[in-house]
Amino acid sequence: MRCVTMWPDWNSALTESPNRKIMLRFFRLITIIYVALRFGLDEFILAHKSTRWLIFPLKLILFTRNTSAPRAVRLRLALESLGPIFVKFGQMLSTRRDLMPADIAEELAKLQDQVPPFPSAQAVALIEADYRKKLDEVFSSFDLTPVASASVAQVHFAVLHDGREVAVKILRPGIEPVINHDIALLDAGALLLETFWADGKRLKPREVVAEFNKYLHDELDLMREAASASELRRNFPDSKLLLVPEMYWDWCTSNVMVMERMKGIPISQITALKAAGISLSRLASNGVEIFYTQVFRDGFFHADMHPGNIMVAEDGRYIALDFGIMGTLTDVDKNYLAQNFLAFFNRDYKRVAQVHIESGWAPAHTRVDELEAAIRTVCEPIFDRPLSEVSFGRVLLRLFQTSRRFGIEIQPQLVLLQKTLLNIEGLGLQLDPELDLWKTAKPWLEKWMSEQVGWRGFIKALKAEAPHFATLLPQLPRLLHQKLNDNSPAQIEIALRQLLQQQIIRNRLLGVIAVILISLIVWSALDI
Repeated sequence: MRCVTMWPDWNSALTESPNRKIMLRFFRLITIIYVALRFGLDEFILAHKSTRWLIFPLKLILFTRNTSAPRAVRLRLALESLGPIFVKFGQMLSTRRDLMPADIAEELAKLQDQVPPFPSAQAVALIEADYRKKLDEVFSSFDLTPVASASVAQVHFAVLHDGREVAVKILRPGIEPVINHDIALLDAGALLLETFWADGKRLKPREVVAEFNKYLHDELDLMREAASASELRRNFPDSKLLLVPEMYWDWCTSNVMVMERMKGIPISQITALKAAGISLSRLASNGVEIFYTQVFRDGFFHADMHPGNIMVAEDGRYIALDFGIMGTLTDVDKNYLAQNFLAFFNRDYKRVAQVHIESGWAPAHTRVDELEAAIRTVCEPIFDRPLSEVSFGRVLLRLFQTSRRFGIEIQPQLVLLQKTLLNIEGLGLQLDPELDLWKTAKPWLEKWMSEQVGWRGFIKALKAEAPHFATLLPQLPRLLHQKLNDNSPAQIEIALRQLLQQQIIRNRLLGVIAVILISLIVWSALDI
């Protein structure tokens, strides 16, 4: 089954009129329907009992199409043929293993975001329009051949006039209208799936599209990406584990981002890493430490850590690239996650179940013993095995299946964490298949928990609050006296209004009583 990619017209999207927009959307919809029928994706909708009668007529009409490949393979090929936005959507779906069937999630993980670069003349024009300067006024040299190209942006190397080597990331011209067109069509398709597919309502396709829309539009703002990179760099100053490029803010805009050029070996080039004398086992364990440091210490982590976004410096440090997708966790999330991980490493499945209920991730009426038994069934078989024999993907998949059974809703912030964990698994397997993730992670988490909840945590919190206490304590006597004698005009006015209201009610009651008494007196007089 050949896959011919139907690329959107990036350039015409810049100057389209309202009528042209309608026509483009109509033809795009026709294209999507054609591709869906060609690859036999109608089976997802026709599975519903209300549309099942259409299966036989469609098979007669489309008897020439080849649908012998598994449904997951056909879905991947269809997304590839529809272009980069649909490819990115498929990549995002592959991380939602709590929603996707196993076969589909695993196949969609193979999608590659490969997009032809846009012309260098357009890149130069965009830079000059944003800076309102000629290219040679900003850069002493600029490589017109892009070093990387993706659906949202492409990267060129350049040199500033002060001699600093930089990487220039430029947003693809016309990308936003194209994204808006395809998102609108995806949403319409999601509505159809929700209506006609048997599993549609459970999988919440419209919520998934809305989540995808948010991630895509976040990636369209390169100032936001630069700020994320700057935050990550600030979290790892003078680190012996991780390098993050410096952002050159004078030359950063929403459409152009200029950063320090990083030089290293792509982490996927194992032979080159060995030739450079870099210890792969050490690199693997450092990757685990970087992950846990970002998640639990900072609550701010790189959520797109696939091999294409990571290089290794000559001294063995990781180099992080592409900060378009970052994850965040609150202190509450971090605390519950750490308790979960530690209980998991200690095989305390009852505590895992309790933490799920305490955090609100599981419904309050969930029986602890039943959830404990279900978690034990999934997790117990994987202990005491090297990473080469354990698939986090499969473990997470089974945990998600268990979560559905107990009505546990996967938190949005944990979806990015799960995606990152899968990336870490892939890197670990690639670098050191014998890496024991449990032994590497457990001491780090125990140390972190002792700093958060033990006496160290108490002292740390006391130090953090000390400046506030130093300001507040001298004021306490005055604040207490003020509270005890707080008769402000506003409060007096409120009290007077309440008294007036009570008086009005009392007067009305007295009036009613008076009327009743007069009536009784008159009645008595007439009786006499």
